[in-house]
Amino acid sequence: MSLIAESAARDTGPAFGQLLRGWRGARKRSQLELALDAGVSQRHLSFLESGRAMPSREMILQLSEVLDLPLRERNQMLNAAGFAALYQQRSLDSEAMSAVRQALQMMLRHHEPFPALVIDPQWNMLMSNAATERFLGLLGNPDEVWQRVDPSGNRNVMRLTFHSQGMQPLLNNWDNTATLLLSRLHREVTAAPANTGLHNVFTDICALPGTPDQWRNHVWDSTPPPFLPLDINLGGMSLKIFSMITGFGTALDITADELRVETFFPADDSSAQFFRSLAAQADS
Repeated sequence: MSLIAESAARDTGPAFGQLLRGWRGARKRSQLELALDAGVSQRHLSFLESGRAMPSREMILQLSEVLDLPLRERNQMLNAAGFAALYQQRSLDSEAMSAVRQALQMMLRHHEPFPALVIDPQWNMLMSNAATERFLGLLGNPDEVWQRVDPSGNRNVMRLTFHSQGMQPLLNNWDNTATLLLSRLHREVTAAPANTGLHNVFTDICALPGTPDQWRNHVWDSTPPPFLPLDINLGGMSLKIFSMITGFGTALDITADELRVETFFPADDSSAQFFRSLAAQADS
């Protein structure tokens, strides 16, 4: 490293130390625990956090791996210590991401006749299968529904769920659903303070009528269920579904690392039959 680069790295040392200390706290790891897992002394880790020592590039990557940091935050750690970013962020529409797009499209198709969608870190819908569009059609014209609940054009699924002209009036178990989702959003905002888009979504939802402040810190009175079904009232019929969220566990691109696939499943036989019938009607 040149003398100029070394000087720049020293100047940004405290920022790196603050980031490291913040992520260690977010992961609820003591200095001793992190040092042992990363293969360094607790004294050296303390020096890194205080800015008395500067990390090597390899040390940053090792600490990031142990702390299980998202790729965007790993780049931030590298930049703060004076190193160039390692991970690229390619557009999902780019040629380099064609294999990722094809994999996502395959996952969405294979989940028919049940809804499935691809979302970004702000809960904006990027892709969806035909079952998702059919389900949204029950609320009205999908484009008009999105315009009502999210005029920004981002098609944010959290806004769709909480908005009074979206899913909110149809949910029989609205209190449980809302408190679970809002507390999750609160944790995500806390864990990613630099994600201003997610913070704005959280702030806007909290400002909606009928969203009590205490919902964002909901604590279950007893052991929570393995999943929380959405109990949807459709003209007197109770439709019960639940969702699972998955991601790319070995992604080396920021966009791929941040993508999530939310797949919805029926929680009972009658709900499964409803989605099959909906698909059959669309095909006829």
